[in-house]
Amino acid sequence: MPISDDIFRKANTGDAEALAALLRELGPKVRERIAPKIGTQWAGLIEADDVMQVTYLETFVQFGRITIKDERSFTAWLTRVAENNLRDAIRAFGRAKRPDPRKRVTGPVNDESYVGLVEVLGVTTTTPSRVAARREAVSIMDRVLAKLPVEYARVVRLYDLECKPIEEVSRELGRSTGACYMLRARAHDALREAMGTASQFFSIS
Repeated sequence: MPISDDIFRKANTGDAEALAALLRELGPKVRERIAPKIGTQWAGLIEADDVMQVTYLETFVQFGRITIKDERSFTAWLTRVAENNLRDAIRAFGRAKRPDPRKRVTGPVNDESYVGLVEVLGVTTTTPSRVAARREAVSIMDRVLAKLPVEYARVVRLYDLECKPIEEVSRELGRSTGACYMLRARAHDALREAMGTASQFFSIS
């Protein structure tokens, strides 16, 4: 049965229940497209359900920024989001096989943890002093993290700031390692956007 125009209209006016209804209806179709793309190499590390869970979360995060025209266009958009999540997870697993150029030492969060994350994100600031830049990075990052979806903020705090192994992050979040990598990628996207707006380009040197 075709999805009624009323559902699309409600979703575009900010009705979360209407958006959830669209995801229940169209999500399985997108999952069918994504599952074969995982391949045997990543089977067991990345599950189609993990990809879709993060994709659904991202859909709600983007809620209000997208206009849902019809079933075809929304399905195409949702597929692109899912493909991006899958690609990010595969890249993360690939990087995990190589030595990390940054020293990931588990311990208390400090200014250097924040500066390291700022450098990873590629965000810059006009603050001339490295000491001042540290303080600014900590202040801005804390404010931005507080506004992110809870799971985005948690994966960043655990993995990027506390430098915990991905397996431990996975246990604490109750998600697979693949899902954690996907959440981290989406969190980094949100941080770059928010911090770029908040700090207006600078460089820590």
